[in-house]
Amino acid sequence: MSSELNVPMGSPAPRVSDQAPDGSGMDYRDWVRRSYLELVSSNHHSVQALSWRKLYLSRAKLKASSRTSALLSGFAMVAMVEVDLNEKYCYSRLLLIAFSVCTTVLVAVHLFALLISTCILPNVEAVSNIHNLNSVSESPHERMHYYIELAWGFSTALGILLFLAEVVLICWIKFLPVGSDGNGDAAAACGGTTATPGGPQQYSGWQAALASTIIMVPVGVIFVVFTIHFYRSLVRHKTERHHEEIEELHKIKVQLDGHERGLLAV
Repeated sequence: MSSELNVPMGSPAPRVSDQAPDGSGMDYRDWVRRSYLELVSSNHHSVQALSWRKLYLSRAKLKASSRTSALLSGFAMVAMVEVDLNEKYCYSRLLLIAFSVCTTVLVAVHLFALLISTCILPNVEAVSNIHNLNSVSESPHERMHYYIELAWGFSTALGILLFLAEVVLICWIKFLPVGSDGNGDAAAACGGTTATPGGPQQYSGWQAALASTIIMVPVGVIFVVFTIHFYRSLVRHKTERHHEEIEELHKIKVQLDGHERGLLAV
């Protein structure tokens, strides 16, 4: 006998609309509710993961800026203290002013970046060491985002560019007096006349300082080009990530709208 004879006469056949799309015996409304909760919970976890990633990125930037600023500002202070000015040589006034201004601005920029890192980093470290997903909201990295980016820019971009200029100025101060004794070059540097034809361009110290400048100028240009290229690549990456997140949210919205229409149809 067929299986149709075993079905009771009074029991209606289950409707397709009351079954879940995956074929299980769950009620359709329960299935829609469960799918909605799964989508909302997954979106919530993705938002928390994004917040934690921003927290770790801010902490890494603060650590890198603090180390770089402490190192380069220390080198600049040592260079200013240990530089040996030749008393027999009359330096150019513009050279000395440029060296003092560059050193002062370099130390000030790095110390400002170090101050920001020292003030914000302990608060970020305290939250990052807590193994709780909801504790990310207690970190000040979102509110202090502009200060963190300012410290990162001062320490890496502006600070390193000033350090390159500092190296060039130190080379001119150290090498310029070399070989200038007895040739009248000191008088030429102070505005007098030279005793030898061709001026100070003939002695080795001027040539060594010029060589260091010729080497450092393309290095500075490459540094600026790399900084701009890196910044544009980073912005492009962030833009692509935002577009992907928007597309994911749009897909979730379409799925929820379809589930809502199916629920209303039932």
